[in-house]
Amino acid sequence: MRLPQLEDLPDPKDKRVLLRADFNVPLKDAHIEDDMRIRAALPTIRWLQEHGARVTACSHLGRPKGKADPKYSMDPVRERLAELAPGIELMENLRFDAGEEANDPAFVDRLVEGQDLYVDDAFGAAHRAHASIVGPPGRLPSAAGRLLAKEVEVLGGLLDKPRKPFVTVLGGAKVSDKLGVIDSLLKRVDRLVIGGGMCFTFLAAKGNSVGDSLLEPDRIDDCRRLLEESGDKIVLPSDIVAMGSADEVRTVGTLIPDGWKGLDIGPGSAAEFSDEVTAAGTVLWNGPMGMFEDDRFAAGTRALAHAMADARGFTVIGGGDSAAAVSKFGVADEIDWVSTGGGASLEFLEHGDLPGLEALRKASNAPGN
Repeated sequence: MRLPQLEDLPDPKDKRVLLRADFNVPLKDAHIEDDMRIRAALPTIRWLQEHGARVTACSHLGRPKGKADPKYSMDPVRERLAELAPGIELMENLRFDAGEEANDPAFVDRLVEGQDLYVDDAFGAAHRAHASIVGPPGRLPSAAGRLLAKEVEVLGGLLDKPRKPFVTVLGGAKVSDKLGVIDSLLKRVDRLVIGGGMCFTFLAAKGNSVGDSLLEPDRIDDCRRLLEESGDKIVLPSDIVAMGSADEVRTVGTLIPDGWKGLDIGPGSAAEFSDEVTAAGTVLWNGPMGMFEDDRFAAGTRALAHAMADARGFTVIGGGDSAAAVSKFGVADEIDWVSTGGGASLEFLEHGDLPGLEALRKASNAPGN
C-alpha cells in the first residue's frame, strides 16, 4: 500500500494537526454504550501529543442527514475523550453539514483552515469519499494513523498470503450486500461458510423451501451461479432454528415449512461451522449467524464466537455486528484482530483499496511522491 505513516509527516512539534477519527460510537440516552472506537484512536493521539502536536479531532456520529440534530451531538464523545486524552479538541459532528457527505470543496477548506498536518485514523469511514476523508490529503501533508495502518496490514494479509486453510464465515441479513466480496473471496478461500439471513437465498437456490424466512428472490440466480462455480467451497447450514406463527420455536432441517421463519442456524450447523473455524489456519468472520439479540436465536452466533476464541489459526473479526457479538459473549480479547470497520472491511476485501487510502497515497509527503 505504501501509505504515508506518522513518521513520514514533517516534524509535528507545535503544529496544528487535524485528526480524522472514527468516534461513531453506540449511544443510548446520550450515554456511550461502548467506547472501543475512542480507545482505538489513543495510540495515534498519544504519538502526536508526545511529538508536541496540538490535535483537533473530527468525526461523524450517526446519520443526522446534513443538519444539526441534538440526538447526534458529539458532547458524550467529547466528555469521554477528555478523560482518556486530555487536551484534545473535538469538532462538532461532521455530518451536521451537508458538505461532508457531498465532498464539498468549500467544506474541506473550512476543515483544514488553520491546520498544518492531517492524520486519518478512521478506517471505518475510509470507504466513503466524504470531505473529511478524501479532501485534506490534497491540501496538507498527511499520514495514516496507527489504527488505520494496522487495519490495512491485517486485512491486506488476508488478501496476500493467508495461512491455509483460509476459512471465511459470512452472516448477516442480505446476500445482496455481500455478493461482490463473496466473488472476491471465493478466489482466495478454502471454505466459505454462510449463515445468518443471507443463507436462505442460497438454500432457495438449491431448491429448498425457506418458509417465511428472509429471502431475496432477485438474487437467487446469483447464488445459484456462486454455488456452481465454487465447487465444494461454500458450506451452508444443515439445520435451522425457526419460529412459527404462534411464536413456537423449534429446530428444523433445511426444508422450512410455510409459516415458519428461520432466525438462527441449528445446533448441527453450529457444530459443523465451529469445526471449520477451529481447524483453520486463517479465519475471517463477518456477520452474525442469527438474531443473536434474542436469546432464543443466539446459540449459533455464540458457538461461532467461542470457536473463534478457540481457533488455532489467525482470527479476524470483520467489524460490525460480529464485533458486537464477540464482545457480548466475552471473547473479544481472545481474537487476534477485531476490525473497527464493517462496511469498510468488506469493501477493502472486495476491491483491495478504498477512497480514503487512495487519497493518502496521493498526499505530497507520501512515499514516492
